[in-house]
Amino acid sequence: PMLIDDLAEVDYSLNSLPAVFQPFIDLDLKGIVYASGNYTVPPYVATPFTIPDQSDSMLYLAFSEYFFQTYSFAYYTAGAFNTTIAEETCSYFNISTEIFGSIIPEVAKYSVTPYPVMLKLMATEVPIISLEQDSFTVEIRGSMEVFAVLPDSTTQSLFTTNIAANTSIALNIFDQKLMGSLCLNR
Repeated sequence: PMLIDDLAEVDYSLNSLPAVFQPFIDLDLKGIVYASGNYTVPPYVATPFTIPDQSDSMLYLAFSEYFFQTYSFAYYTAGAFNTTIAEETCSYFNISTEIFGSIIPEVAKYSVTPYPVMLKLMATEVPIISLEQDSFTVEIRGSMEVFAVLPDSTTQSLFTTNIAANTSIALNIFDQKLMGSLCLNR
């Protein structure tokens, strides 16, 4: 396996011997991503696929849904989808208990004095990545816990909410650059 970063490694060894034909060579690479140092077999099944027959380019690369599923599983296992948005970032966007209090009456009752907040975001399930005709879809389920940062630097949990987001990402090559567009479906 080759190290991608501190959290993940990729195994791109050959599945079978290269198939050599008159106009091309077909390399069938494994493409499994693991959490660093954790070579647990992912809970997915790789399904065979074929690349449409085209001959107008020198190199074709194809990534299966299985590759992206193992990628998502590896990063989820490594805890990459858990993050804390600190008080400094929230104050930059002017997020405080006062803002949440105007939306959620219970927060307004609890926190009369406006305090800065800290947000803890966690994925509660492995994000699901699905390949579509011209894009791929990412579905993320998680939770967000909101804390008030008190004057003595301790935190007090205000509330926790579940989050489900579904986004589509389309990739295009424009002016010799790979460009992406992101659309929040729900």
